Amino acid sequence: MRSVGELIESVYRCFGQAPLSYGHGTDNAWDEAVYLVLSVTGYADDEASLQQAVTPVDFHRIEELTNQRIHARAPLAHLLGECQFMGQRFLVRPGVMIPRSPIGYLLGEPLADWVSPDITNIVDLCAGVGCLGILAAQRYPQAQVTLVELDAQAAELARRNVGLYHLGERVHVVEADACQWLAVQAGRWDLILTNPPYVDALDMQTLPEEYRHEPVLGLAAGEDGLALVDAFLPELPKRLTPDGVFLCEVGASAWALQPKYPELPIQWLELPQGGEGVFLLTMPGLGTQTK
Repeated sequence: MRSVGELIESVYRCFGQAPLSYGHGTDNAWDEAVYLVLSVTGYADDEASLQQAVTPVDFHRIEELTNQRIHARAPLAHLLGECQFMGQRFLVRPGVMIPRSPIGYLLGEPLADWVSPDITNIVDLCAGVGCLGILAAQRYPQAQVTLVELDAQAAELARRNVGLYHLGERVHVVEADACQWLAVQAGRWDLILTNPPYVDALDMQTLPEEYRHEPVLGLAAGEDGLALVDAFLPELPKRLTPDGVFLCEVGASAWALQPKYPELPIQWLELPQGGEGVFLLTMPGLGTQTK
């Protein structure tokens, strides 16, 4: 039987020789190979695991997934049916967005200057399979969290992920169009967070094959990538509490946001774990500038 270390090296060579793109939890062939082998074998990500033997069943499964990853150009998380994000497991399946937003790394202590740990009301718009809302519930243990997601598949996975972390009493999933849903609400939130679709029309034409396994509605956001942000911003003065915060990712469409809203008091956040285009707006000073 081959060892974990030998199999990682073998998968790495296969991935390195193939025209693959990364970005769904890893950004290079080595990390992708480690991710695949350890996910299937269940061994820990440490040096001691490298000498462990891989069973024939696991070996054939890894071989099968390696071939699928190369020939179908499918994201590995879709092939595995789950992903690891911030050290936690989230269920996914083909046809849904894969968790990877840098917003996850900002929740809790990194936002302490803007968001109190004692907040009680959070909404995650365009919640996907629920990772950001679940992480928010963990970081803010007094908060009730609402996850709003249009896609039925993703909403069902969000419910399952909420159950996985036993958060059903505090985290609730609403299957709805986030823009329409927000516009008819009467409540206010301490934290509105969102990782909406934000890929602009030009970038949609050049997406790597791996990203085409995700739903177009989870990626495309009009000519400048800001279609959903344009819908959310006018609602903020009515939907945030007096000390409320809006936290949003627009990725590579960040270039278009500030010129479009020059008077908006946008605060771009440092992302030490990588990524781009996450901004924050606070209710004080927001006034009617988004109308």
